[in-house]
Amino acid sequence: MRMLKFSDDNFNAEFRRIEQRAEAVPVQIETTVKSIISDVRQRGDAALFELTAKFDRLELTAETIEVTAAEIDAALAEVSAESMSALQLAAERIADFHAKQKQETWLSTDEDDVLLGQLVRPLDRVGIYVPGGKASYPSSVLMNAVPAKVAGVEEVIMVVPMPGGEINPHVLAAARIAGVDRIFKLGGAQAIAALAYGTESVPRVDKITGPGNIYVATAKQLVFGQVDIDMIAGPSEILVINDGSGNAAHIAADLLSQAEHDELASSVLVTSCAAMATAVQIEVERQLKELSRETIARQSIDDYGAIILAQDLDEAIAFSNRIAPEHLELAVDNPFSILPQIRHAGAIFMGHHTPEAAGDYLAGPNHTLPTGGTARFFSPLSLDDFVKKSSIVSFSQSGLQRLGKEIVHIAELEGLEAHAKSVSIRLK
Repeated sequence: MRMLKFSDDNFNAEFRRIEQRAEAVPVQIETTVKSIISDVRQRGDAALFELTAKFDRLELTAETIEVTAAEIDAALAEVSAESMSALQLAAERIADFHAKQKQETWLSTDEDDVLLGQLVRPLDRVGIYVPGGKASYPSSVLMNAVPAKVAGVEEVIMVVPMPGGEINPHVLAAARIAGVDRIFKLGGAQAIAALAYGTESVPRVDKITGPGNIYVATAKQLVFGQVDIDMIAGPSEILVINDGSGNAAHIAADLLSQAEHDELASSVLVTSCAAMATAVQIEVERQLKELSRETIARQSIDDYGAIILAQDLDEAIAFSNRIAPEHLELAVDNPFSILPQIRHAGAIFMGHHTPEAAGDYLAGPNHTLPTGGTARFFSPLSLDDFVKKSSIVSFSQSGLQRLGKEIVHIAELEGLEAHAKSVSIRLK
């Protein structure tokens, strides 16, 4: 891994390259996605069948587009009891954590003649996108579907690509555990378009969540407004702050846990200890050779990995707040002492015994996190993403008499005569 110091002449330029590694969507990809969305909008199922045959080598019909209960049962037969138990435990912990986020409808009676409040209601139907094929991402199913069900969403629709008809059984097992209502054999931008606009077979949803490749992310961005989406997720990233304490092998392993995601992932260590910096650099190289995904992880480390030597923890924390990392590990002796200084991070992992992977799978908080510095203004996926809120306003006659004059005055300031009259006519 490259070694850097904040005082290096080329530091800002070098790190800007890492930060901007996935900012722009190539024009040709956006053009392709727009064409796919338009095709699905106009031709519905027919377009889905053609696009799935083209991109996923899977021939679909109206009778086979949806995964049947029998297909799910057949997949479950391939899943070991140990795997089912682990997925069930993860689902329970995710549900318990997100249940604590639940908000109730409330009414305020602070004024005798005016009643104000907020009505909290779950979304009717949400769609979740899950990467498919030979890849196994049951954790993505749980992290998206379980909070939706805890929120009270009536119907959860899952889309998952099945290239050549292949589907990892653990994905379907997670869907059964999470209470997913319907599953469609669809992927790519065409699946997003189907969820956003609906087709003869696929119902239109109110919100789309879940990770995907650049075509999926671009499609989500383009249909936003027609439906809600969770966020535009970029390549994964981890920042580790270290004070010289802890085990270099552990820190190196945590950095590589992100690097193996894909070639654009970024893994960065900021430490105030030169000896730790050198030890981690050596460990990363040693552990890289042991990884089955060495080629991917090595390119990620070579292109977008860095070890930065800071003067002290304050300098490291200031840098972390500047870049607002998706995953932030506080690999220090007393993480709670510096937690108040952390302003921007998707998820914060405290101390030497809390690897980021614990949050990915089983801790309970959501692993769908803001990337690319958007933790400055975005939050992790939560129960709030699956509910909507309506304001409640009720004036009694005396309440309108008491406040009506000011309402009329403000309406007249804005030149909206009918607004003013709708109040003044009641004051006579």
